[in-house]
Amino acid sequence: MLTKKKLTIPQFKELKAQGQKFRMVTAYDYTFASMVEKTPIEMILVGDSLGMVVLGYDSTVPVTMEDIIHHTKPVVRGAKNTFVVADMPFGSYNVSVSEAIRNANRLIKEGGADAVKLEGGSNVLEIVSEMVKGGIPVVGHIGLTPQTAAQLGGFKVQGKDAEIARKLVEDAMQLEQAGAFAIVLECVVSPIAQLITEKVAIPTIGIGAGPYCDAQVLVMQDLLGMYDKFTPKFVKKYAQLNGQIVDALNEYAKEVSDGSFPAPEHSFGLTKEQQLGRLY
Repeated sequence: MLTKKKLTIPQFKELKAQGQKFRMVTAYDYTFASMVEKTPIEMILVGDSLGMVVLGYDSTVPVTMEDIIHHTKPVVRGAKNTFVVADMPFGSYNVSVSEAIRNANRLIKEGGADAVKLEGGSNVLEIVSEMVKGGIPVVGHIGLTPQTAAQLGGFKVQGKDAEIARKLVEDAMQLEQAGAFAIVLECVVSPIAQLITEKVAIPTIGIGAGPYCDAQVLVMQDLLGMYDKFTPKFVKKYAQLNGQIVDALNEYAKEVSDGSFPAPEHSFGLTKEQQLGRLY
């Protein structure tokens, strides 16, 4: 049986220094978190992706602080030995530094997260710095930033243009200086992701950023083949559960209709003595 112990921030940095990759996956409830707990995966992200794969929104923007806190709590209960990072949703950190710190504190205190993640580069440096000063561990997120994808011209790969590539490298280095202990690189061309990984001493976590990052993250519903509205190019489906689940539900519906479920083994009866006792 797997013996698992939650890693610390210095240990994640040590993994990078040793050239040892680690893993991250999203989870949004107790059941999936408890399954991750049974694996060697070191990190869980309670991502604002829950807006699309759990809550049915068309984007991550409508997700609220209450949504993230609500979903972080059961994940923490289900994965006590896995490092849990909670996303800061759109609108939770772009009003003021004090508001950002207040919301980050809620994710740690109420949600039970070990760290928070927020999108942005040079525009969030003061926020990151003040959070870290206040004792809040922070993961940065650059490249494709879904909360502000409209400003990037949509969901496009980042780093193909030389100017944007330079900005990504600068943002990563500045986030490290501001105190972030890791950086998610989303949809960044592989050579630039490799350059960033070599330039910073903190771990990079790739999603659609090639094989050279220090860690990888995928959305649970994507890697399990459960979410069928859209599949990004960078996703590998390790299972095809959508079809299997639909098949199981159809079989259940059929057996209820034809009376084959519940069968005797799924029902409760009375012993002969109990039957006699009720009759007399």
